[in-house]
Amino acid sequence: MEAKLSSLQIPVDDAELGATLLTPTGMPGVLFVHGWGGKQQHNLVRAREAVGLGCICLTFDLRGHEGLVSMRETVTRPQNLADVIAAYDHLATLPYVDPGAIAVVGLSYGGYLSALLTAQRPVAWLALRSPALYRDAHWDAPKVALNREPGLMDYRRSVIEAQDNRALAACALFEGDVLLVEAECDQIVPHQVMRNYANAFARARSVTSRLIAGADHALTDKAHQQAYTRYLIDWLTEMVVGRRVAVASELVARRKQYVHSSPEHKEAGPPVDLRASR
Repeated sequence: MEAKLSSLQIPVDDAELGATLLTPTGMPGVLFVHGWGGKQQHNLVRAREAVGLGCICLTFDLRGHEGLVSMRETVTRPQNLADVIAAYDHLATLPYVDPGAIAVVGLSYGGYLSALLTAQRPVAWLALRSPALYRDAHWDAPKVALNREPGLMDYRRSVIEAQDNRALAACALFEGDVLLVEAECDQIVPHQVMRNYANAFARARSVTSRLIAGADHALTDKAHQQAYTRYLIDWLTEMVVGRRVAVASELVARRKQYVHSSPEHKEAGPPVDLRASR
């Protein structure tokens, strides 16, 4: 996130008031990744709330869905990961988005892909709701074939170390902030999967876990959907506001240091442009 601090004069009567203007020059971005069988519209309610925080939000449809549903039987994990990377790159290169302040929000299969994304692109904040987990084997096989594996649920109920799964390995390297949201009665992503993800985030700056009591995987109850939205938006608010405060504080501190070290500029120093450390 970026900010700019400028000195200016405000005319009043026959005098001028010394003033300082502090403005953001880069907005945080939020990328939403839907699950298998989902669509981007499912994320629009939460995207609208994130926009209210001053975020630039992007939703999109993975290949094998909506306009490209004809690829459903053939699309692979590498292709869908490429979709997520392409969407991320589009968001990150928008001129009004700060590429160092991007959140990725993934659901189920989209959460799995979002975890993999962190090994390919810089992500500041990662929110995973019931993230799926798959074996690394048959990486290039059609995604639909993974769901038909007879041992898939046994795999998800087992303890899996980060080094034994490429999505968890990506999580083990992630150093940003994490939100994990679990549905208590999830029959698709059991509790052990959530524990495996949580254990993998050993280097994360923070890990916040939330449980939606009584919820199934799809959050079919509207109250459970609302609970998830609140958990996500509250967390995003904390992340975004915290980053803005840190940037502003650092910028003000730099200006004070400049003034103290340059007596001749105490009246009105030049504009200062700061990129916060990522």
